[in-house]
Amino acid sequence: MSARPLPVSTPAEQGVDARGIQAFLDAVEAAPDIEPHSLMILRHGRLVASGWWAPYSADRLHLLYSLSKSFTSTAAGAAVTEGLLDLDAPVLSYFPEFEADITDPRSRAMLVRHVASMASGHLAETQPEAFGLDRAEPVRGFLLIPPDRDPGTVFAYNQPTTYTLAALVQRLSGQSLTEYLRPRILDPLGIGEVSWTQHPRGRDLGFTGLHATTDAIARLGLLYLQDGVWEGRRLLPSSWVAQATRPHISNADGTAEGAVSDWQQGYGFQFWMSRQGYRGDGAYGQFCVVLPEHDAVIATTAATMEMQKLLDAMWRHLLPAFASGPLADRADDDKALQERLDRLALPPVPAHSGPMADSDCWQGARFTPGEGRSQQPTLTAAEVTAADGTWTVTLVEGDERLTLPLPGASWAVQEDPVPTAVSGGWTDPDTLRLDVLFLETPHRLTVTCALDGGTFTARWHTTPLHGGPLRRQRAPRTARKGGAATGG
Repeated sequence: MSARPLPVSTPAEQGVDARGIQAFLDAVEAAPDIEPHSLMILRHGRLVASGWWAPYSADRLHLLYSLSKSFTSTAAGAAVTEGLLDLDAPVLSYFPEFEADITDPRSRAMLVRHVASMASGHLAETQPEAFGLDRAEPVRGFLLIPPDRDPGTVFAYNQPTTYTLAALVQRLSGQSLTEYLRPRILDPLGIGEVSWTQHPRGRDLGFTGLHATTDAIARLGLLYLQDGVWEGRRLLPSSWVAQATRPHISNADGTAEGAVSDWQQGYGFQFWMSRQGYRGDGAYGQFCVVLPEHDAVIATTAATMEMQKLLDAMWRHLLPAFASGPLADRADDDKALQERLDRLALPPVPAHSGPMADSDCWQGARFTPGEGRSQQPTLTAAEVTAADGTWTVTLVEGDERLTLPLPGASWAVQEDPVPTAVSGGWTDPDTLRLDVLFLETPHRLTVTCALDGGTFTARWHTTPLHGGPLRRQRAPRTARKGGAATGG
């Protein structure tokens, strides 16, 4: 189905000072450790600002990492509403085939609401052990790990709790999460294509692996902001929205640092409480921030290890921009903001598209991994070639090869075999550098080849949590057996 565009307004009409949004853009673009990919701001149900840093674009799916959890929560809310799922039922009651294996009394006492709120009683992440104990059925592996405390008494960010919640919805509905959400949530919201990594085949991971557009993030946030109602139709009961977005378990450590951390304000049903409002949250800066007091939603995709800095910039610059009523005489500010949003772009690598000295030294050159800096150990070689005046680099991983253009100081986008944007070339006569953006993820790989020594280094700016070869750094387009992924 074709999505109906979100209603659009100028910032001033909805009481948003465009200068505050400009200040936010200044802050994130000046931060050396934040690479912004997209921003959408909604106020009073209207889209007042949206922009994508080229070569990222509005129609591009983006890996949401653990922001996937909030979509899983939404599916669970629908299942509770339909009577499929009981929050107060023991998890084990839905898996009777495990009855004889699960003997620990705490595991047997674990309720659905405990996995929904990450209060299983475990004190730490159990994902590697759970998937290791039973790769074919990680729920069984998880339930075989005795909780350290009584369920419902302690919080631990723990991927198998969400995986179990997702598995429950999928078992009870007989559908994948995507299939279950499509007629109930995705289509009514006008959310188009999404893609979810699966394990095992047919089961969406739930805790990570969802690829969706920034627009989909914004629409989910607006649904919750509007108490589960969309265009006059109730999609989620008010009671679910209230339960999902209030703290069920404390995750504070009582320190001064914790008081200013947006990760120690409590946890709901797969939503984080924030110092302001609440949010869905994915590794490296994938955010769906809902601000009921300001009647606003902020959606971002990004690539950063400093997620708190990104939230701090929102609190510092965007919150003061929300006024109590429309703002007069701000047409020039609104126009200036829109012009800036229209030209957002990530800076390319300052490099030449061809060798800066004798090209014979580079034609057909093969580079082997250097010492020390490589964070991409699966790369076994980098090969440089020219044909018809166009230079390319081929990254070799065993039997797989990924050939990329060298456009110099611009971005070259290609879709196959994996969506990428490449910038780079020669930075001096003896050095070639290229940056590869994997456009359906928050990941950038920098490869540097040194003629002296014939070696290369490869460095992830944000390391993929799902692992795998370079060709897998994309949205899965067809259902296939997934690997045991880590969340984020």
